[in-house]
Amino acid sequence: MSEAKYAASADLYKAIAHPARLQILDLLRPGELCVCEIYPVLNMEQSNTSRHLSVLKKAGLVQSRKDGLRVLYRVTDPLIFEMLDLAADMIRAIWQEKAELLR
Repeated sequence: MSEAKYAASADLYKAIAHPARLQILDLLRPGELCVCEIYPVLNMEQSNTSRHLSVLKKAGLVQSRKDGLRVLYRVTDPLIFEMLDLAADMIRAIWQEKAELLR
């Protein structure tokens, strides 16, 4: 892989490297949501939620559209969910291995 591809991969990983952004992506699994529907679930100020959405948008992971006064967000490519699911499987396996070592 070229250096540019590694840099692009690192940028993607940086964009999802925050618990709130991972939770936002998970909330968007079923489809579009308004920021007004996201921030209460995160227990976070709307401005902070919007900043996290901006990072995801800059990375190309989400798109937005205006609907009157509301801004709706959706995931651009459902492949991100496969990536997140694989990471979750890896984490479960690591935790299970650690738990077995503690027995």
